[in-house]
Amino acid sequence: MKFVIEHLEPELYEWCLIEYEHISKIVGKQKLIFTNIINKKNIKKLKKYGNVYKNSISKLNFKNVCVLSQHSKKPLMTKDKNKFQYFAFGGILGDNPAKNRTQKLIKKIKNSKITFETRNLGDKQMPTDTAVYVAKKILGGKKLSDFRFTDELEIEINENESINLNFRYVIDGNKLIINERLVEYLRKRKEF
Repeated sequence: MKFVIEHLEPELYEWCLIEYEHISKIVGKQKLIFTNIINKKNIKKLKKYGNVYKNSISKLNFKNVCVLSQHSKKPLMTKDKNKFQYFAFGGILGDNPAKNRTQKLIKKIKNSKITFETRNLGDKQMPTDTAVYVAKKILGGKKLSDFRFTDELEIEINENESINLNFRYVIDGNKLIINERLVEYLRKRKEF
């Protein structure tokens, strides 16, 4: 079972790198694949976190692909681990409301004649690392209904400012699952 991140942003932004590093810690370097990484410098940066392909997943002839999309009609279930070999996620931090950019990935895969299906992790938009965390847990035996989520997260920047992240995050036990490096990055940013 491999987790595939199809990079859909125009650049490899700092927050992407932070998110991708976190995904590597969640699933392990050997189980992580980055696709659609065109720039050689970015390929080099990402090699320490997983396998990297210049091409889109739509050009790689992978078999038994499941694309995770909040717009899919079917939820991801534990038994899907026996049906699919690759679980593909769009490497994007979407807009709120969502623009459904994962649909572009689905369209590319359809046009390539790769056999695939889609599954959802609920109908709310999650950061990619959160989506991978939830998918890994479901494939490991949890049900979507076992999770507790928060759909808005406020991060204090300083005593006068904060930023709201209007995406779904997981609360596992009493612990919010978020990369602390991302929180530090947001606090240091000069503009939003």
